[in-house]
Amino acid sequence: MERATHIPLKLWDLFLRDRADEYKIYVPARKNGFLDYELIDRTLRSSIVYNTPKPASPLKLFFLPVKENVTGKSLDEISRQVIVGTPACDLAALGILDEMYLKPPYIDPYYKARRERTILIGTDCHDVLEHCHCSTYGVKPYPTRHHDISLSVIDDQAYLLVNTEKGEAFLEGMNDFTEPAAIDEEEMELIQSKRRVTESELDQQNEGLPNYEETGELIEHSDDAIWEKYSRDCVSCGACTAICPTCTCFLLVDLPGFNKIRQLDACQYPGFARIAGGGDHLRELPERFKNRYKCKYVWKPEKFESIACTGCGRCIESCIGNINKNEIFMELASSVEA
Repeated sequence: MERATHIPLKLWDLFLRDRADEYKIYVPARKNGFLDYELIDRTLRSSIVYNTPKPASPLKLFFLPVKENVTGKSLDEISRQVIVGTPACDLAALGILDEMYLKPPYIDPYYKARRERTILIGTDCHDVLEHCHCSTYGVKPYPTRHHDISLSVIDDQAYLLVNTEKGEAFLEGMNDFTEPAAIDEEEMELIQSKRRVTESELDQQNEGLPNYEETGELIEHSDDAIWEKYSRDCVSCGACTAICPTCTCFLLVDLPGFNKIRQLDACQYPGFARIAGGGDHLRELPERFKNRYKCKYVWKPEKFESIACTGCGRCIESCIGNINKNEIFMELASSVEA
């Protein structure tokens, strides 16, 4: 079901503030030079930023908090929420997370409850950042799946493409602000032309970068030298995994009173793979460094249908050692061609 409508942007912003009494509504806003999600209320002073990649926080944090008690928390405490302005790279990441946490027989009740109580308003990307490479991995720079509403802002108009019944229900009450107008063919072509421009920019920027399957093959047949070379700059901070929209490793911490704390973990941390007897097959940094890429491009494809990297580029942007994974893959590709 896809209903296409548009209203003036100012009225759309007012509508979001009005619905903040019923939902926790998060919008992308720029603060201190950084773009990230901010909880909206009737007095939000920050300007909402539309169609711009990408919020610093990955979407996964709304469904998998960094730390939570998974035994002492009632599902009734989980609030209804609306996430506005989610880029397609983050929406695509929900594919593998849903496979992990919603596929029987091991369904995570907390993840499931949050997914069911969340409305996702995805956004078209009208700009391309330096490290964006979603299209190389088959992800369009606009919502195609895992969203309830698709949003594109053009010339002070909010164009809304409704994708689910949840999205339709959320937009009820918009008539209190204005009569939404249907999107005509000319306006739809304007939306599509914006999308084509962004796709073209991405393709030009990432020309020669191996696709997802090719990258897995290159990693599988690589030798140790390249991992030793690039891991020299790695400080094992774990930023790349924490900021990744698909990385989801965690550890369980037992506390008194049968409380279990699920806490985000990272394969780049020293001791991540250490076992009780002291054994640790990832003790050496080059092995830990390589392990992350083998997990994403070699092992995950063997177990899941969804991709484990959506090309958001956050890991490159957050790396303290200025390690660019795409440079690694381009070097591997060039060595094969030579």
